Amino acid sequence: MTAPRPAHRSSGASRVAGVASALFGGGSATVFALLIVIFAGIFAMNPSFMEPPSLMAFIKNAAPLVVLAIGQYFVIVAGELDLSVGSLVGTQVVIAAALIDGEESRTGPVLLLMLVFGVLVGLVNGLITTVLKVHSLITTLGMMLVLYGANRLWTGGAPTGALSEAFRQPGRGGVEMPVVRLLPWSLLILVAVVIAAVVVMRRPYGRVLIAVGDNEQAAAFSGVRVWQVRTAAFVLSSVMATLAAVLIGGYAGVTAQVGEGLEFAAITAVVLGGVVLGGGRGTVIAAMAGALTVEALFTLFNQLSLPSTIRPAAQGLIIIAAVAYAARERSQPAPPVDDARPEPARS
Repeated sequence: MTAPRPAHRSSGASRVAGVASALFGGGSATVFALLIVIFAGIFAMNPSFMEPPSLMAFIKNAAPLVVLAIGQYFVIVAGELDLSVGSLVGTQVVIAAALIDGEESRTGPVLLLMLVFGVLVGLVNGLITTVLKVHSLITTLGMMLVLYGANRLWTGGAPTGALSEAFRQPGRGGVEMPVVRLLPWSLLILVAVVIAAVVVMRRPYGRVLIAVGDNEQAAAFSGVRVWQVRTAAFVLSSVMATLAAVLIGGYAGVTAQVGEGLEFAAITAVVLGGVVLGGGRGTVIAAMAGALTVEALFTLFNQLSLPSTIRPAAQGLIIIAAVAYAARERSQPAPPVDDARPEPARS
């Protein structure tokens, strides 16, 4: 009777573990597979969604969330959180509408002012978190409330002014083409942002950012200025929120509710893309795919005629599952180290 082959069983178990890790480990394969499944469901219920104009409209609507998710990725992979981006988007749109007030000549200066304001908010978030050692959850929650309160105080709940046509073009305009009819500027902007983010993460700063999120003390001992790296991540997040405000302002206009809940949607997108809360692991491409998946999921909810109140519940379930998975991964003991040494060569 032939004895069983443990080595083969071990190899099979390794393959199963590898497949399980790919499916449930929060990696990019998971989110892309989920995105395909959701799109298949949307196509099955609404075949016209496959037509290029419908897909372009979807991308136009999803672009702000993808941009926000990329900014949130920089912060989360560094081991922090930014809850202020939703309020920052709303404040930026309201400021732009009040200052431009329909005057085309004011568009350029107001865009520059928005950029400066976004950088300032990112610096405040970053410096309070890194220099004063206040947890980023508290820092950005406070900033979210400050911006939200200032916005409501300034507008009284009813935004005034109007955005210029030049300001709205990036969010709702595009290039006329034969097949897609209108290639959105937001798609072109999104492609440029994704390429820039990938380049940043492949540069030394990106590698250091992941190292800081993975092990802050080890990074500091190796000579990394952790406070500078994390502060820059908060600035990048606020700059992305400013760009998202431009896209949302162009696409949806000015309302009292603009920007509300976007911070949680962005966090949901990032963790759905497999970026571990606590930092140190995840790719910016997967975060972008997570944002597209969240937007596609909301589209599927609309196709199913589900109430909009289900969205926060879905986001909450995704975040809870991601946090539970991250905690489980950290609680597992490190794999044993093989201490076996090669036998000395015989003479």
